[in-house]
Amino acid sequence: MRGDDRTMRNKWMGYTLVFSLCMSLLAPAARSQAAEKSVMVTLPDFQVSLNGHKVENQYRDYPLLVYNGITYFPMTWYDSRLLGLESTWSQAEGLIIKQSPVTSSYMPSLSDRRNASVYTAEIPDTAVAINGGTIDNAKEEHPLLSFRDVTYFPLTWRFAHDQFGWDYEWGNSAGLTIRSHNPQLLTLDMPADTSVNDVALYKGYYYYAVTNENEMTFHVYRAPMQQPNDKEEIYSYTLSSRYGLSGGLSFQIRDNTLWFSYHIGGATMGHDEYVRIGDDGKAELMHVGYLNFRETPYGTLIINYGVPPRSGNLYLSPPGEESTIRKAVGDPSLMFGWHVTYGSGFGAGHDSSSPAIIGDDAYVLGSRGQTDPNKIYKINLKTGESGKVVDAEVSRFRILDSMLYYVKDADKALYASELDGTGEMLLSDFAVTWFDSAEGNVFYTTPSSELYWANPDGEDVLAWGTPVVSVQVLQDRLLCRLGENDRYGAVLLDSSSGLLLAVADPISRVLASDDGVLLQSARDSSVMLIK
Repeated sequence: MRGDDRTMRNKWMGYTLVFSLCMSLLAPAARSQAAEKSVMVTLPDFQVSLNGHKVENQYRDYPLLVYNGITYFPMTWYDSRLLGLESTWSQAEGLIIKQSPVTSSYMPSLSDRRNASVYTAEIPDTAVAINGGTIDNAKEEHPLLSFRDVTYFPLTWRFAHDQFGWDYEWGNSAGLTIRSHNPQLLTLDMPADTSVNDVALYKGYYYYAVTNENEMTFHVYRAPMQQPNDKEEIYSYTLSSRYGLSGGLSFQIRDNTLWFSYHIGGATMGHDEYVRIGDDGKAELMHVGYLNFRETPYGTLIINYGVPPRSGNLYLSPPGEESTIRKAVGDPSLMFGWHVTYGSGFGAGHDSSSPAIIGDDAYVLGSRGQTDPNKIYKINLKTGESGKVVDAEVSRFRILDSMLYYVKDADKALYASELDGTGEMLLSDFAVTWFDSAEGNVFYTTPSSELYWANPDGEDVLAWGTPVVSVQVLQDRLLCRLGENDRYGAVLLDSSSGLLLAVADPISRVLASDDGVLLQSARDSSVMLIK
């Protein structure tokens, strides 16, 4: 802002904003035992912008207010978290407002009823603590107000600048602009049809599909990040039936390359198709069938998940050859990539682990029959030599930080060993449904959806206090999607399970991205980005 410090303070004091709290939290403040004083408030007659969002006061359920020359802001759930604030209320401590690692999309809560220009608000006589400091609201020159059962906060220099460190600017035409420094949750301007299918962000471009239901055709587009509607079509396909028309396409980043897959035909007689997208945006159909695959120095390693399950289903497609040109690798008597069960009846399901490639060696789950199921094998792709690495029955495995991690069928617990299977050690205190590593720290989830940090020096540490729906490791950070009844929709944790960011919006999906966090809203299916 231009001008000296005194000019800045004067302008700030003349055009300040306020903050907001959850109605449920703030209702007790309006019912204080002490006498409340009524005051006259007005709506601002100038424009206000919050983190780039222009505030529409005329139809807001909780509009900004002006009292005694100071602009006031409503402390609603979304408004406060938009600017990185949390608030709590208790009868003993009163109202507590503090900066926190939180964010929210802009949710103004508009109605079809136009607001008046003048209203009456109250000055509640309640204890207030801001960033650890206590204020006496009854003695404040610019006190907190209560309007429509929501607490309103004065944006004075003392609070907005000194306490919260926000940037602001005043202009005769632009009005008052406020910017906080918490990460922002941006709702992307994308076609509405993208919510039906999948969306990805990769190397500066959004990729998404739009469905033409009349033609039963999918059109796949890419568009630059700065102009999501400036799209170019890169691929299309037509379904022979309506199977999979909703949500039938999904993106995935595999081996630092963007892919998408979709289903053609029925559940049994149909097949999946896998398309690779080049850096130039060109899409090419690479594989057809029920498959899992990984790139290796010797070509593409392919597990055929054809039904019924059968042995000898591991292949290598040499570099530069069509994917249909394959040679069998590994022990032909083994069935690879399936987790099989025996008992009242034979059962088989895809192992959730992709083949792991370390140099010339491929690690894959293999079963020889009822007497020798679900073991981990190592296959040298150069020599063809193969052998059993882990002799215990396992349900899934991964190679992390040059160690082999796996979940045993017997106790559902997580174990680790050297790549040759020696030096086995138990890692988890509980049964495991998912696991991964962030900067060398191993995390796992339990059947009750609890997230734990596998502590090698003692009891495992509960990494997050409420159940998680899903967890992904993104650049050594844990992105946890929370349940629909949780206060937050998602949380981002560091590699020691410390909270980096809590997202106020309900989240339905975490989308593929190599830059930032890409989410889909459970409220309206919009696509949102955290940068």
